[in-house]
Amino acid sequence: MDLKMQLLTSRFTFLLLLSSVCILYLFISLLLVNTSNPYHSSPQPHHVPTTLHHLFFGIGANKNTWVSRKEYVKLWWKPRQMRGCVFVDSLQDDADTSPNDNASLPPLCVSEDTSRFRYTNRGGHPSAIRLARVVLETVNMNHYDVRWYVFGDDDTVFFPENLAKTLSKYDHELWYYVGANSETSEQNREFGFGMAFGGAGFALSCPLAKALAKVFDSCLHRYPHLYGSASRVHSCLAELGIGLTHEPGFHQQFDVRGDAFGLLAAHPLKPLVSLHHIDHINPIFPNMTAVNALTHLYEAAKVDSDRILQQSVCYDRWFSWTISVSWGYAVQVFGYHLFLPDALPAQQTFRPWKGNDGLAYSFDIKQPHADPCRRPTIFFLDTLSSSGRNGVRSIYKKHYENCSYDMASPRKLEEIRVFSDKLRLGIKQLQAPRRHCCDVLPSSTGKVMEISIRECKEDELIHMHV
Repeated sequence: MDLKMQLLTSRFTFLLLLSSVCILYLFISLLLVNTSNPYHSSPQPHHVPTTLHHLFFGIGANKNTWVSRKEYVKLWWKPRQMRGCVFVDSLQDDADTSPNDNASLPPLCVSEDTSRFRYTNRGGHPSAIRLARVVLETVNMNHYDVRWYVFGDDDTVFFPENLAKTLSKYDHELWYYVGANSETSEQNREFGFGMAFGGAGFALSCPLAKALAKVFDSCLHRYPHLYGSASRVHSCLAELGIGLTHEPGFHQQFDVRGDAFGLLAAHPLKPLVSLHHIDHINPIFPNMTAVNALTHLYEAAKVDSDRILQQSVCYDRWFSWTISVSWGYAVQVFGYHLFLPDALPAQQTFRPWKGNDGLAYSFDIKQPHADPCRRPTIFFLDTLSSSGRNGVRSIYKKHYENCSYDMASPRKLEEIRVFSDKLRLGIKQLQAPRRHCCDVLPSSTGKVMEISIRECKEDELIHMHV
């Protein structure tokens, strides 16, 4: 009996040992497969979120414009976090350079000679070829760990964190050409609805940029008749078989003149990424210079970059008012109810880039009411402060009113206080955004109105209360 037990024990021990050896062999085999196959290595680069470090900027400028426009670039450039170069036709005189410029601006790069390329467009300037080749010269710098090459003009201001988040929606290992059209239909008809207008910014994924750089010069010789740099980039990308990926929030080309309030107050339901043609519009805040007004906007962006200019609409139950909040910029209070679709379009406070055609725009607009007293009362951002753990309180003060006979509410209001939590946009919200809801708080009395912005409930509707 003891002998049988010993045999059974020995057999069981042998089987257990054999099983252990098989499991160990299988584990080692899988480990070798995973380490030898690059598709199973961990982690893959595209699993790491896209940050400012993964972007490289090529900014087009020239010696004359850079003297004044570098003040715009100082507003958004982050020397320790960002990489890029400003391409100029020649270097500035030492007298034009402040000792602090090197610390607060991207380095200057002198563009290569482009005299070998023909330029036959009578309405333009041969510098368009030099500016187009910023793409090639930027890529040829061959910097490490670049996912996206971003291009713009020296009168473009970027919102870098929003730019990185917007591009993170896309797989940077694929070929992407990301940008947007002009706001003016005439500009789109002239240059193409499939072209990213380059001044306000466009982005190329790294593999596409490298492929384009290899063929760019040979391609340029076929397009001497084109007007600008963006047209040349678009044409060469078309030859590679790549079309534009439209990103409505990627930039505001600002092909408008005068007061851009209506355009800013009705920004798309996308993160604000860039603004262009700053020299051609009025300062975006009243009673400020252009640079000071942009600095004021960036103060809001530093507090909650994701939410900047995002529009929420709420309805006052007590007074039957409609309130439109463009966070970090302005609040409009209409003294009557508006259906939501009527409250969202941009008011035409601006003029078209060319001519006076009121139907010149490629987005929804509405004309301001002919009676000044039927127009909304406008409150511009004044200050911001923290409110709770992640909360923000932004205060908006009333702008000058030109309605002389109607001093009834809402014109009696002097200040609007808006409470919100910092917006944390993830990939899902970036891909499928939803407008936030807002409530007029019961504490609103007299000359002060208080508003709370929040996420809408699952089946909640934004509508006026009858």
